[in-house]
Amino acid sequence: MRIVAMIMAGGEGTRLTVLSEKRAKPSVPFAGKFRIIDFPLSNCINSGIFDVAVLTQYRPHSLNAHIGNGKPWDLDRSSGGVQLLQPYQGRRDESWYKGTADAVYQNLSYIRERRADLVLLLSGDHIYKMNYMAMVDFHQRNRADMTVAVMNVPLDETDRFGIMTVDESMKVVEFTEKPKNRDKGTLASMGIYIFSAEMLYRRLGDDGDGGPRIDFGKHVIPTMVTRDRVYAYPFDGYWVDVGTVQSYWETSMELLDPTNTLNLFDPTWIVHTRSEERPPAKLGPQARVSRSMICNGCTIRGTVEHSVLSPGVYVSPGAIVRNSVVMNDTWIGPGAVLDRVIIDKGAIVGAGVHLGEGDDLTTPNKEMPDRLNTGITVIGKGAHIPAGLRVGRNVLINADRDEDAFPQGHVPSGETV
Repeated sequence: MRIVAMIMAGGEGTRLTVLSEKRAKPSVPFAGKFRIIDFPLSNCINSGIFDVAVLTQYRPHSLNAHIGNGKPWDLDRSSGGVQLLQPYQGRRDESWYKGTADAVYQNLSYIRERRADLVLLLSGDHIYKMNYMAMVDFHQRNRADMTVAVMNVPLDETDRFGIMTVDESMKVVEFTEKPKNRDKGTLASMGIYIFSAEMLYRRLGDDGDGGPRIDFGKHVIPTMVTRDRVYAYPFDGYWVDVGTVQSYWETSMELLDPTNTLNLFDPTWIVHTRSEERPPAKLGPQARVSRSMICNGCTIRGTVEHSVLSPGVYVSPGAIVRNSVVMNDTWIGPGAVLDRVIIDKGAIVGAGVHLGEGDDLTTPNKEMPDRLNTGITVIGKGAHIPAGLRVGRNVLINADRDEDAFPQGHVPSGETV
């Protein structure tokens, strides 16, 4: 049996604001040394699936450089391995991917060339560990045409997901995309699908019913529920979509909880990544570190509390980093204070700067009130924050801002620079 995995990694991820401004969402750093896409890639190889295609579109350069030839995941193979598939112009109607189903439709020839029996479709921007072969076994036992991984979600969150209604055998009898009414149950689609290859050709190919085939959740799954054998595979492990600033920050902070079930230290299920050679982390004589993740190449001479620091971060004497996520090669000056902050790569925080100042967590960002409204301040890649500046909550500082872009003295809560 030949299984081909296809990872959807082309999303723009606008809800992550400046964190995905210069990269695709699956390429956003996570848990210090990793990228988000490392999790589905590692799940594939840990499940024994070595034929993987990554479908990219939006700003793919960072993602392409990270994956490369796939060697860190043992995917640099002459047979199978990893392939990066971008949209292209051809003689037919190939163009930019319009949605998840359209992206797969434009690459049906790739699936045929691989002579796949089953096609595993994955999202590139979810954090979880899962043995896909258990789901494959479930799919085959039920002689399913399609199997959807599902998990129970709180009732008040069902309007964020596609909700499955099932019978006693877990056969899907109804599918509702982001229901407004909360009477459809709590079994939410995780965006993980297994298709029998022949059925996928039939529902997406030229011999389909002529209906739209742009998005799986909106078009393909509802049709298949009424016509085919669609089953729901229950998953009860750790899974989270880090598609918003709030969920990204919360998930990062959860990593520091010793009871967190996403065990990054499990030798039987290693999360692989492309790592740079860096020296060990170094703590100076004044350093104080508690409940934090400190990656290689970091130098800590100040205080770090309940935070995640990516490789190469420098924390100067007298600086305090609290409840924050600091990405690669950021420099934090003497006496600076960071509280509830996410800083992208290569930023410079001047001496005495206060980021995330004050108790006003609820005044939303004026330009992005639906994305920054919980007190988290976000700093874009390469921003240079001048010494002594005081910055409030829910502030957005765009990438590459130099010292001249900032007002004197103070940036109030909810503003954008």
